[in-house]
Amino acid sequence: MDKLKRCTVVVGAQWGDEGKGKIVDVLAAHVDIVARYQGGANAGHTVDVAGDEFILHQIPSGILHPGKRCLLGNGVVLDLDQFFTELDGLEARGIDAEARVGISGRAHLLLEYHKRLDRASEQRRGVEKIGTTGKGIGPAYEDKVARRGLRAGDLRDAARAETLLRLAVEGANHRLRDAGGELVDGEELVDTLLAARDRVLPLITDTGQEIHEAIRQGQRVLLEGAQGALLDIDHGTYPFVTSSNTTAAGAATGTGIGPTALETILGVVKAYTTRVGSGPLPTELAAELGDRLRKLGGEYGATTGRPRRCGWFDAVVVRYGARVNGLTGLALTKLDVLDSFDEVRICTGYIIDGQHHQHFPDDLARLERAEPVLETMPGWRSDTTRARSLQDLPPEAQAYMSRIEELVGVPMEYVSVGTQRDQIIRVGTGVGKA
Repeated sequence: MDKLKRCTVVVGAQWGDEGKGKIVDVLAAHVDIVARYQGGANAGHTVDVAGDEFILHQIPSGILHPGKRCLLGNGVVLDLDQFFTELDGLEARGIDAEARVGISGRAHLLLEYHKRLDRASEQRRGVEKIGTTGKGIGPAYEDKVARRGLRAGDLRDAARAETLLRLAVEGANHRLRDAGGELVDGEELVDTLLAARDRVLPLITDTGQEIHEAIRQGQRVLLEGAQGALLDIDHGTYPFVTSSNTTAAGAATGTGIGPTALETILGVVKAYTTRVGSGPLPTELAAELGDRLRKLGGEYGATTGRPRRCGWFDAVVVRYGARVNGLTGLALTKLDVLDSFDEVRICTGYIIDGQHHQHFPDDLARLERAEPVLETMPGWRSDTTRARSLQDLPPEAQAYMSRIEELVGVPMEYVSVGTQRDQIIRVGTGVGKA
């Protein structure tokens, strides 16, 4: 941990839910600033601190470490109601949070009409629905791109904020009528937002300037993403994606710093594959085995509670995630979930229309026809949760990790064998070189 560079990005290299919250929590002890760079309350980062579980949707996981500055960058869409509920919940549990949180003045606000538009849109899609969380993320980013959004910094001028909000509500209600959704009470929304103004304004900061100065002064910064590479709006399995850039490049644009500041890109991956919602999942397991993996791994969404679809580790997906993120290292999570399996399998390629493919396809139609090429390895059938060094792990588990490294082409730096902070092993230079 003491070799962390000045600026580290933690990204998911699958379809999200990889365990980024725990990795960020562990690394946060060794940095000065933790900043979230995209997404909103659709994220659900679960952290276990001495048996006490925290689920964080918007506030960076670093908040659980005393003295750490936690920032929400300009790339985030901020649900103030949920944000303050989360903040108050932390304070009630003895976490000094509010004094350490900063919000970019450029961060867009996610409002009640965004949630209603999200739900109405999904209902209209029917069987073609995307499978969103219903938290309003897509409509909030849509407003941002359409240049009709309201930003946190707009609250500095109450009269201007009210004017912008009334115009936004009028437009949103037109769209809600067309979509058959429930209309928003503009007066109530204006009153609610202006009432929150006095609490929001002291938190507003220039996140890019803060991070830039911290790096210049030799401090360490950790940039935290939500979701995963395969949900990126540009590089994911479109249209079954989120509405922001979840990949490492988004860390620069989403916090307000230049790309040359990003020194380490750590990709978090599960020892198997999961996905929430609609869209292709080439290694998805049949009901009985999939259910077993889901129960062992507790694979239910931290935000929605929806069961996650489960499959074997897909090296094609993670190899693609490594490329689009420029990964410098891997953090493998939930290795212990596989402890009871007689054998484990890894997808090394796809068969599409009778042809073998090593690379992830760029269109949904071909991906939906992909059949996984599976390689079988012996399981370890022993408890890994007590392992605290690479040598403590069974040889079969080490071989599995080494094969993942080989197929992905990125060295493994960490492996997690449980939910607790001390259940993580620092591999360092990769399993094959340790």
